[in-house]
Amino acid sequence: MLTITTTNNLDGYEVVEYLGIVTGEAVSGINMFRDIGAGLRNVFGGRSAGYEDEMAQAREEVLREMSQRAEALGANAVIGANVGYETFTEMIMTTACGTAVRVRRTS
Repeated sequence: MLTITTTNNLDGYEVVEYLGIVTGEAVSGINMFRDIGAGLRNVFGGRSAGYEDEMAQAREEVLREMSQRAEALGANAVIGANVGYETFTEMIMTTACGTAVRVRRTS
């Protein structure tokens, strides 16, 4: 996987070419048993490990997809990256977005 950063630059590197915006998307279904467990946790308190695991998997998936799209453009880094989550009905949508760039070491 290439370098991905939320910042707009990489210390010790200079951006030599901007290759465009790259994204990754994943929509995950929430099953009934996780919903029941999460509902109980809402009443009694605590963390929902099922949802946390689903979100972690989705985050890794969208970052991997974004990275693959950047590499296909010839990038060796993605700068200004962010990950977002949205819920609707019984689904969680996870997205990643950043700028694919080619960088080179300055020192």
